[in-house]
Amino acid sequence: MQSRRRFIGNVAGGLAGTLAGSNAPGAAARIRIGIIGPGDRGKEILRQALELGNVECLGAADVYPRRLEEARAIAPNAKTYADYRRLLEDKDIDAVLIATPQHLHAECFTAALDAGKHVYQEKTMAFTVEHAKRMRAAWRRAGAGRVVQIGHQWVSTGQFPDATGFLKPELMGRITVVHGHMYRNTPHGKPQWSREIYPDMTAANIAWKAFLGEAPERPFDANRYLNWRFFWDYSGGNVYENMCHQLSFWYKAIGLGIPARVTMTGGLYLWKDGREVPDTMNVSMEHSEELLFTWDSGFGNERLAVTEDVLGDNGSIARTPQSIRYYPEKKTRPGGNDMTGLTKADPKAHMANFLDNIRGTGGPLACPFELGFRVAIACRMAVESYRLGRTVRWDAGKEEIV
Repeated sequence: MQSRRRFIGNVAGGLAGTLAGSNAPGAAARIRIGIIGPGDRGKEILRQALELGNVECLGAADVYPRRLEEARAIAPNAKTYADYRRLLEDKDIDAVLIATPQHLHAECFTAALDAGKHVYQEKTMAFTVEHAKRMRAAWRRAGAGRVVQIGHQWVSTGQFPDATGFLKPELMGRITVVHGHMYRNTPHGKPQWSREIYPDMTAANIAWKAFLGEAPERPFDANRYLNWRFFWDYSGGNVYENMCHQLSFWYKAIGLGIPARVTMTGGLYLWKDGREVPDTMNVSMEHSEELLFTWDSGFGNERLAVTEDVLGDNGSIARTPQSIRYYPEKKTRPGGNDMTGLTKADPKAHMANFLDNIRGTGGPLACPFELGFRVAIACRMAVESYRLGRTVRWDAGKEEIV
C-alpha cells in the first residue's frame, strides 16, 4: 500500500510540474520577484532567490518601515510599499515570496494569485481550515500555469531521496509508527522566540490594521506585532513553526493523508512571559493508513533535539537534520545491514526548484499546494485539540474539524 501511495504521489507531482511549466518563460528567462514580509525568514529566502542568479527583486512590502530598509539593503533597486496590494499591481513582477505572520498567509496568497503571480508561500501554508479552502479556491482559479511552492524546504534536502530509497517494502515492511521530537533550549533570561522591541515600533510607524488583517481588533501593541508567535490570534505556536516541517517530510515520503483523529496536550510550563502558545506539548495523530504519527516538543532542554523514527516490522529509519540511517529489524531481517544516507543537496534547492518550475525546467514541484494543504490541516487539528481540551477528528466529507 505504501509503495502504491508513493507511486501515485510521484505521478501527481510529476504531472503538476509538467503543467506548471506549460506557459513558462523558458530556461534562460530572468525572473522578477517581489517579497511580502521581509522579516528574518523573508530576508533569508529573498537572499536565496537572488543568489541563484538571473533573478531580480523589483519590490518589497511590509507594514514596518525598518523591514523595507533591510530589504533595500539586499535588493537596492527594489521599490518599497507599505501596502502589499500596491506591489501586486506591478505587472513586471512575475513571482512573489510571502513570509508574513501566519494569520496573513491566506490574504496575501489569494491576492497574489488573483494578480497573476507565481507564489512561494512560507509555511505553515494556512492558518485555519477556512483559510486553507480559500487558498485552494484561488489556486484552482489560477490554473495549471501558475507555480505555487510551499516553504517546507526539508523535502528538498538530500535526505529525501535517501528516505524514499529506504522506504521499500522489503526493507521496512509494514510501517505503523512515526515518532518525532523537537526540543530546544536558550540561555536563562532569553525566552524562545522573544525579540527586543525597537523604539521606532510605534503606532505611528507600523500599519497596525494591516498587521491585524482578519484577526480580532486590539489596541496597538508592539509586543504583539513583534512577538506574534506568542499569540493564538496570529500563530499556531511550535506546531506551525516546526512540527509542520517534520510532518511534511514524511507525509510526502510515505504518502499520508490528513489525520483521522488528533489529540494534543501540554501547557505553559516554563516561560511565564505573557505568551499564550504552549512551550511543552505532545501530539498524537491517527491516520486512516493505520499509522500513528506522534510528536512531542519542549523549550528549556535540548537533550532530545530534532529527530524522527519511522518504525516498520522489517526495519527502522532514524532521521536528524544532520543524518538519515536505516536499521534492519533482526527478528525479521536477520541478514539485513545498516545503511547511511549520503545524498547531498544545495541549501537553496527548494527555492531553485520553485524558480526552475517557473522557467519550465524544474521537474516536479518539491512541495506542491496539495501537500501544504494536508500538513496545514493536520497542524490546525492539533491546535484545535489543545485549545478545546479534547480529541478532534477530520470529517472528510464536510472538510471540517469536529
